[in-house]
Amino acid sequence: MPESTKREELMQKKKEFIVSDPPKRALADAPKERFCLRCKSSFWSEGFGERICSRCKATSAWRAAVPEGVSQGRRSGGRS
Repeated sequence: MPESTKREELMQKKKEFIVSDPPKRALADAPKERFCLRCKSSFWSEGFGERICSRCKATSAWRAAVPEGVSQGRRSGGRS
């Protein structure tokens, strides 16, 4: 069997698996009302990864804290 045919079959199986078995959420990762970690007001959160309310995210201080596309990870000087 040619290599390209095997690859196509594997890709098809992978697509079928992804479509048939969507990722599962953790039990605690449920949409619910949470408290903003910045202002302590309650807001509707889509999951536990969303902990800052949209009002706080709209402030210039929040938007200016880390410029988009700039990330140095945990190390301040990059990789050694």
